[in-house]
Amino acid sequence: MSATTTAHPGEPPVTAASARTTRGETDEGPGGRPAFPDGFVWGAATAAYQIEGAWDEDGRGCSIWDSFSRVPGKVADGHTGDVACDHYHRYSEDVRLMAGLGLAAYRFSVAWPRVRPTGSGPVNPHGLDFYDRLVDDLLAHGIAPYPTLYHWDLPQALEDCGGWTSRDVAYRFADYAVAVHDRLGDRIRTWTTLNEPWVAAFLGYGSGVHAPGRQSPAAAFRAAHHLLLGHGLAASALRTAGAAEIALTLNLAPVIGPGDAAPAIATVDGLLNRQFLDPALRGSYPGDVLEIAARHGGLDHIRDGDLEIIRQPLELLGINYYNPSFVSSAPGEPANPAFPGTEGVRFDPPAGPTTAMDWPIDPAGLESLLLRLSRDYPEVGLLVTENGAAFDDVVQDGRVSDPERVGYLDAHLRAAHAAISAGADLRGYLVWSLLDNFEWAYGYHKRFGIVYVDFATQRRIPKESALWYREVIGRNGLSYGSQGDR
Repeated sequence: MSATTTAHPGEPPVTAASARTTRGETDEGPGGRPAFPDGFVWGAATAAYQIEGAWDEDGRGCSIWDSFSRVPGKVADGHTGDVACDHYHRYSEDVRLMAGLGLAAYRFSVAWPRVRPTGSGPVNPHGLDFYDRLVDDLLAHGIAPYPTLYHWDLPQALEDCGGWTSRDVAYRFADYAVAVHDRLGDRIRTWTTLNEPWVAAFLGYGSGVHAPGRQSPAAAFRAAHHLLLGHGLAASALRTAGAAEIALTLNLAPVIGPGDAAPAIATVDGLLNRQFLDPALRGSYPGDVLEIAARHGGLDHIRDGDLEIIRQPLELLGINYYNPSFVSSAPGEPANPAFPGTEGVRFDPPAGPTTAMDWPIDPAGLESLLLRLSRDYPEVGLLVTENGAAFDDVVQDGRVSDPERVGYLDAHLRAAHAAISAGADLRGYLVWSLLDNFEWAYGYHKRFGIVYVDFATQRRIPKESALWYREVIGRNGLSYGSQGDR
């Protein structure tokens, strides 16, 4: 971890010295309210393809999601991200919205094909101009920019050359990362390399339900390794260029099952969690994951020296948490296409309340995950980079009442607070998402935003959850009891 660094104007501190929390430092606020540590970072998150639109404007190249969404049957009702939330043209309105909610941080992704239309070669200055304007606007409103360099929108030209199954793409990613830093690095302290490489590799190249839509276990393992290699190369290059803080964001989840399911639990935990945590933070792959990968195409894509490149010093580990995975042993069960090597493992449906995605609502899973990470990987600080829920929101009399989302967020923040009190080094929380948006293969049918978007008119309406979140940020803590007990 780096020593304390100086923040740019408007940036909240998230360094080890200023934000590390130990047991007892989450004092109760007035009246016994759970209070978060001083310097705790409150914000929201989005992703470029899900909100920007302007898919073919100002020199932007084609991405794998532009192509995938045009394949019949791949995205619900043929929806695309061509317009999305039109954030490319409405970013100033959205920044004012953020400021009105009191956000201290905004996590967005940079669209690789907007910056380098074919993935390599000349930089598109118009693309960087957009992010230049966005960063300046954020800082002018006291909001720290937290860019993510890859949130799944690979330039199609690179996919045509093999995509993430090609080792060369990792090097092209590092080149692109430096190009973005060259333009924005004087105003940004914290840089995230990748978002959820498990999703990009195993849903994009394994099960095929995400772009680019391939269905090959061997390709999934190769893509996963090259994504990690790209992370390491980019992190090293960013550090050399002067980046103060570097993060990697993973989708992580506790894997839960009955007592006789220990082998199933270990297998899924290895594929989902340890396959990415251990190379990035320990410089090695888990043996059980290597054994599975070897059975699905071999290990020739892992070269000598790769793991030293992948293991780079990180200040922050971004955690995207939505729900645990529930598994049990089921001899004869075929492998889940997204989890090669899970023959004999059943992925069980959730019991209890769920979101509109049919995902279980389990805030205790966040607490246990944070405590596990702080125990097993104590060298890195933690930041919740995504947490949120889709519900079937409707506008009534110009308002959007979403008490289920308020309850969801309240419960997960209480779990985060409990983890901090027990010693987890959690430094901030970024809700997913600021805006209703293009929800990948679900198109526009699932609404995760704390701000409602009427996609026909692009009107933004802060939901009751947004107003509740503003109050949480203002008091740096929660109300007396759980939501609904007031």
